[in-house]
Amino acid sequence: MVDVQRVPAPSPGAGEIFQILRDGHARTKAELASLTGLARSTVALRVDALLAADLVRPAGEAASTGGRPPARVAFNPRAGLVLAIDLGATHATVATSDLSGRILDSSTRDIDLGIGPEPVLDALLADGSRLLERADDVPLLGIGIGVPGPVEHSTGRPTNPPIMPGWDRFDVPGYVQRTFDVPVLVDNDVNILALGEQATSWPQVDDLIYVKVATGIGAGIIAGGQLQRGAQGSAGDMGHVQVPASADTARPPGDERDLEALASGSALARDLRATGREVHHASDVVALVRAGDAAAIEATRQAGRDVGEVLATVVNLLNPSIIVLGGSIARAGEHLLAGVREVVYRRSIPLATQHLAIVQSQAGERAAVLGAAIMVAREVLSPASVDEYVNLRATMREAVR
Repeated sequence: MVDVQRVPAPSPGAGEIFQILRDGHARTKAELASLTGLARSTVALRVDALLAADLVRPAGEAASTGGRPPARVAFNPRAGLVLAIDLGATHATVATSDLSGRILDSSTRDIDLGIGPEPVLDALLADGSRLLERADDVPLLGIGIGVPGPVEHSTGRPTNPPIMPGWDRFDVPGYVQRTFDVPVLVDNDVNILALGEQATSWPQVDDLIYVKVATGIGAGIIAGGQLQRGAQGSAGDMGHVQVPASADTARPPGDERDLEALASGSALARDLRATGREVHHASDVVALVRAGDAAAIEATRQAGRDVGEVLATVVNLLNPSIIVLGGSIARAGEHLLAGVREVVYRRSIPLATQHLAIVQSQAGERAAVLGAAIMVAREVLSPASVDEYVNLRATMREAVR
């Protein structure tokens, strides 16, 4: 047994040096010393520790200014893997990614959330194991999971999720760690969609709101470049905001229904069913809109106006640069988007909308697993986590000597 207390630790602060290299640009030790203000000897120790942990790799030589050309180092995104899981209402996708968030492999299966967390997670972890077997023994560093319901992010436990019977307060990270002993992060699916959309389509935008309009309605908020979860993880719960009656609606002043009760896919299906149409799910609404059904088109546009009523307040409060509309109802065509734009641009203050773009999602079906992978990479590659990992690798090397 190794006495961990006696293992010489690498130079502290390697994680801070690593943050500079995460942009993918190769640099020499002299350049890193200039950027940090640290002594070259200190930088050399920290870079050597990162090289030994495989988090950075040699990247050729810089141009010589006389004498031997200096060696450069760069971030090694294949130093570890992330397992990303997008858990939807009726299907789930499991993917592996490298540490830069690039999706390497994936599989999708139909699921029934109603059978409970254990059998669902067992099936997805089995899929993940098969993907990892094809990954050439690259170590797994973390797992990210998006679920279709509210999550207490600090514990990773779903909290009263309306479409996930049996999942309330279930310890998802603890259960997953019985199979994979790595950090496990769990978040609401809209939050990880926001991360995936930003990375895919708007990497230079620091203030973005992703709104998902499907069976339910929710928003992922990125402000100042950081995902905002709020104190308990419930930030972005637009669906339960009461929509005031206005000239844009035919509702009476006493109608106090919230946004989800008015504009979600389930609400649209209910209202269209009352007109005699065979509509039971959000997917049926989308089919009617695509078929040109006038009532479905007008209902969807009105849903956009109702969403816009809530978003106008959000725009005035947060002043985002981009609002992205996603989810099944948004994919039905331009009708939801048109309704949102109609109200937001009229009801928000001119300064807030001067450069505001309201667009449809462009990230595609992999946005959620990409966002889950990015969420984990940010955690496991933070300065403190990198320092811990570097020291762990040093301890393991000492143990086998």
